[in-house]
Amino acid sequence: MNIGVIGVGVMGKNHVRIYSELRDVDEVYVYDIDKTALGEVSERYGAIACDSMDLLLKKVDAVSVCVPTKYHFEVAKRVIENDVSCLIEKPVTPTSEDGGELLKIAKNREYLTIGVGHVERFNPVVKEIKKIVREPKYIEIRRHNPASSRITDASVVVDLMIHDIDLIWNYFFTGNKHSELYSLGDDDIRKVVVKFGDCIVSLSASRVACKKMRAIYVEVDGFTIDGDFMTQEIYIYRKPEKYGEENARYMQENIIEKVLVSRVEPLREELKTFIECVKKGKQFPVTLEHGILNLKIAEIIKESR
Repeated sequence: MNIGVIGVGVMGKNHVRIYSELRDVDEVYVYDIDKTALGEVSERYGAIACDSMDLLLKKVDAVSVCVPTKYHFEVAKRVIENDVSCLIEKPVTPTSEDGGELLKIAKNREYLTIGVGHVERFNPVVKEIKKIVREPKYIEIRRHNPASSRITDASVVVDLMIHDIDLIWNYFFTGNKHSELYSLGDDDIRKVVVKFGDCIVSLSASRVACKKMRAIYVEVDGFTIDGDFMTQEIYIYRKPEKYGEENARYMQENIIEKVLVSRVEPLREELKTFIECVKKGKQFPVTLEHGILNLKIAEIIKESR
């Protein structure tokens, strides 16, 4: 199978790196309007540089769309209209309205695999917690970053929080409607609280932090879960078995379990899954509909400030 990558910025380079290492990929074709970056990536990973997008689309079975967000719609539209399967980096399009237009174009091409790159969906921490948790009472996800010069055209909700929007709305509470959504913050710091039935969900994202953080905390009747997306570690805290008092201070003994997690590179798992779906003609786990819903929720959050 031949794979293409359109856009070889920071994320695009990672796609090229991984595709070049996968045994199911024969050749990797790359295209970018930045010819210097294109040449560097081509030389480093043995990819074949193309002079135009049209040339690339004639050579490949599927592509990753890794251009800046403002170009997602026009590039993805062109790819789909050329009958090529694609994985579009998040957010799928600049607005949910654009996403709806893209969905109309894709509706007549069910034979294509079209997905959205929400990489956290492929983090083993997420999968393990989904196995463990039933009827959570409280979920908190924190995604904080130091300032970055790489992202200049998106709010912190679309840049960072959208990963957790996808996890909550499309993975942990699939098909369930939320209520009582509250939001505070600005384009660089945002806090959201929302209810799904009896469960309270808290999301926070920041681009002004001095410490990088990717953490999930879940409370269930009988135990609490602490997970780290970066280290891929999960700890379970059981209810105290004993209480005591010593020198007027309360003492307690907890049972702490460490969950065995098979550590992987989530992006590698995502791209392997994409290739497998293309080969088998299957739907990618993160669909266009999911990507559009994520944008709709992000837009609601922005309006609720």
